Amino acid sequence: MDLEAILDVMGCKTRRDIINLLTDEPRFVSEISKELEVGQKAIIEHLRAMEELGLLSSSFQKIERGRPRKYYDISQDIQIQIFIGPGAIKMNVIGQEFSELHTLEGRIHMGETEVTDELLKLIKKYDDAKKHAERLLAELETSKEEKSQEEPRKTSN
Repeated sequence: MDLEAILDVMGCKTRRDIINLLTDEPRFVSEISKELEVGQKAIIEHLRAMEELGLLSSSFQKIERGRPRKYYDISQDIQIQIFIGPGAIKMNVIGQEFSELHTLEGRIHMGETEVTDELLKLIKKYDDAKKHAERLLAELETSKEEKSQEEPRKTSN
């Protein structure tokens, strides 16, 4: 997940208020609008931006009468570290391993269907990362085996 985009979203008080409401339970547009006393059009735009970013997810739920309502919920835990000190500013999003996947998922849920190429690239990226991690693991295991074989030689001398 893009740190700058998260900070942009969190820089808006209305969006922070929406997220705060959604920590309790999923809600639909008119509930959020009424609770925050903000127009539904504005709420929809805020929700759309946060869903595209991957902060929120949505689902339709049937109600007793009428058409299904679209409920919004927080899609994932996000932790941001910000360090500000003399000569240094460091910002980091913790636990963002699958943020690109969550973003694509949000776009798909919003009705976007032209994400096939991006999904294929992401799958390749994850496959490459897995292969790299497997090579590192093999190197570690080889190194441990070599060290364990050297130890008996050292003690016998």
